[in-house]
Amino acid sequence: MPNKLAQETSPYLLQHVENPVEWYPWSEEALEKAQAENKPILLSIGYAACHWCHVMARESFEDPATAAFMNSHFVNIKVDREERPDLDAIYMQAVVAMSGQGGWPMTVFLTPEGRPFYGGTYFPPAPRYGMPSFIQLMQSIANAWETKRDDIVQSAGDITNHLQRTANLTGQEDVLSPGMFGKATAALAQTFDHERGGFGGAPKFPPSMTLEYLLQSFVLHKDSRALHMAETTLKMMAYGGMYDQLGGGFARYSTDVNWLVPHFEKMLYDNALLARAYLHAYQVTQEPLYRRIVEETLDFVVRELRHEDGGFYSSYDADSEGEEGKFYVWSAAEIDEHLGEDAELFKLYYDVTEQGNWEGTNILHINKDLEEVAWATKMSEAKAAERLAAARQKLYDIRARRVWPGLDDKVLTAWNGLMLAAFAEAGRVLERPDYTATAVHNAQFLYQTMRTENGRLLRTWKDGAQARYNGYLEDYAYLADGLLALYQTTFDEQWFTWAHELAELMLTHFRDTENGGFYDTSDDHEALIHRPKDLQDNAVPSANAMAAHVLLKLSLYTGSSPYWEVAETAVSSLYGAMVQHPNAFAHWLCAAVFITSQPQEVAIIGDPGLPDATALIDTTFAAFRPNLVVASGDSTSSVPLLADRKRLDNKATAYVCRRFVCQQPVNSPELLAEQLS
Repeated sequence: MPNKLAQETSPYLLQHVENPVEWYPWSEEALEKAQAENKPILLSIGYAACHWCHVMARESFEDPATAAFMNSHFVNIKVDREERPDLDAIYMQAVVAMSGQGGWPMTVFLTPEGRPFYGGTYFPPAPRYGMPSFIQLMQSIANAWETKRDDIVQSAGDITNHLQRTANLTGQEDVLSPGMFGKATAALAQTFDHERGGFGGAPKFPPSMTLEYLLQSFVLHKDSRALHMAETTLKMMAYGGMYDQLGGGFARYSTDVNWLVPHFEKMLYDNALLARAYLHAYQVTQEPLYRRIVEETLDFVVRELRHEDGGFYSSYDADSEGEEGKFYVWSAAEIDEHLGEDAELFKLYYDVTEQGNWEGTNILHINKDLEEVAWATKMSEAKAAERLAAARQKLYDIRARRVWPGLDDKVLTAWNGLMLAAFAEAGRVLERPDYTATAVHNAQFLYQTMRTENGRLLRTWKDGAQARYNGYLEDYAYLADGLLALYQTTFDEQWFTWAHELAELMLTHFRDTENGGFYDTSDDHEALIHRPKDLQDNAVPSANAMAAHVLLKLSLYTGSSPYWEVAETAVSSLYGAMVQHPNAFAHWLCAAVFITSQPQEVAIIGDPGLPDATALIDTTFAAFRPNLVVASGDSTSSVPLLADRKRLDNKATAYVCRRFVCQQPVNSPELLAEQLS
């Protein structure tokens, strides 16, 4: 029986279009059907690159008997969590409250009004691991719905009331001060793995926001512990199997403590955040490894995750040919066959053995220094590096002829904003005009495709269809941050103007004027059982924390003190959370660093394309300065920071200010460097 997913654009939903389950997308039609038939809703939430989502689909949703029971007793709704983060946030919070843990696939049972009363994640087709089978669970739910409905309705009401508590970001627990960062760094050190990097045990997720905080803390507070934790983690991830040693880019996380065995899915957001973290580490240390990782990661995105119109795709699946990781792993015999005389060198450097390091195959990773491998194979380091590079390219070309993992080719505004920032900043720092051009092309695409006539954002787009769904707070905040990064690379005022517009729309449609901070959904969004407000970092930064960053920077660009006050109030109210749980609030910590570090505004009056202005711009960006906003142009610019500034001696001139209090203008790079330091 055909279901209702055929007209959807989500690759995840389209994966289920041939299921015998009568799936509906989240819609008025589905909710009205549940109410008219007085049936509970079975809500299944996942995403295209999710391995266990595929497993549950094969075991249960493709099974005619299971589907028949679902169709008889429930209204079945399938949701792509990446398209509808609001539904994912609401019902994930409910599942965690009910079961103590969450994840995907997420399976939630709702009353016809959408109130959750039972939920979990993956359920097997037969009882195992202490879990009932999926069919047993559904039988129990269906029986309870018929015999204990009053109890279910009461429970659903209690859970919904729990969800509806709104976080208060107006009461200041403590005044932000530099002393808080020593406490936060000490808390991080308690869970830090000094041998292998990262925090805690397996599975290990790339701690992107924490790395940014540690790098900023080192630069601004000279805390050597912070740099040690950041560098150890960055190096171990780069050498591990979680990093694609042939094609560049990072997998979602490592299933073990050694960063060896990845969960092989590749997400756009991880690669955006990690490219930026490695870029900042390169600025701080000038370590060539970090630059290489940035370039290989961004080159992977351009090559494999970019639509010709400029948008970035969402992810690659973990599976190919129904097997997790099959695309990426190698046998020793394959290496011998394809590389010939270079096989010994390659196997030694990338730890390829006959027995393998994962399920009889080899995940490529580096556990020996190049110097050691070159010595063992009787060649110079330069020669070894040259031959390894050629071998990598050869194996990449051979791998490209394999069956590729599934590509989720939808374009999400928020994730594109993160990648826009990475390309824009890397273009400037690494002097890569191709990266800058990629960033500009992406911003143009987003403006033309994801922005409506009234300036509002849409969430998702797929080639051949119109963009759809209201934009969420993260779409506005992440994109505004990316546009500010692009402005600081190109000094094209249209990107500053658009970022400013998005900030105003955030304040108008998302701000919680009673409790502080921002809701995840706009004031004209679909009415749901709860209006979520997520404060913690997860795989991506807290949208509230990113909104605070954007407002802090725009306050310095525009002179708007209300922007600063809204942000500082929210950041200050999370003082205790930041100090006690820094891994979960690292992006807030970065905002706190910005607030307390006496941030600088630099206004450079002159043509950014001419040598005198370029020399001042290069001096300004010569080091990693996370507490800096920069504008360049003439005094008639629409950027308020540049207004009414004059040139000295008819040369490009720099004004260095701290919260609008400016030093004497200068027009030599040497004097500018003194003021910046």
